[in-house]
Amino acid sequence: MTVFARRARASAGRMHPELSLVSYTLLGHLEERGGCRATDLAAHYALDKSTVSRQVGALERTGLIERRLAPEDHRVQVLHLTDAGRRILAQVTDSRRAAFRERLADWPAEDLERFAGYLTRYNAWTPPSGD
Repeated sequence: MTVFARRARASAGRMHPELSLVSYTLLGHLEERGGCRATDLAAHYALDKSTVSRQVGALERTGLIERRLAPEDHRVQVLHLTDAGRRILAQVTDSRRAAFRERLADWPAEDLERFAGYLTRYNAWTPPSGD
């Protein structure tokens, strides 16, 4: 798992120098949700608010995200991808998918199915509720 995480961080940096794995993940979340507050990002990824604030600031400075007032409450700022953010995210996503296809190209179908099942099982795990 450590090797997997290291490769993911390294590949994100190669695909776009200013885009760390965390930044890529946050951009993907914003795209998937159609925008959200920074506090929602922190809660979803169990990150410290200051960590998210630094990442958001960097993404704003590079023009990949922008803040907009929430239509239902003008006191709330919602983060959204800019057109540049959508383009960069699409490029990185395409590059990552190509890398996965290349790495898995010679795997037999049954191995791919087993691997997909294990990933699904791993990602579905939730911690036991503490009483």
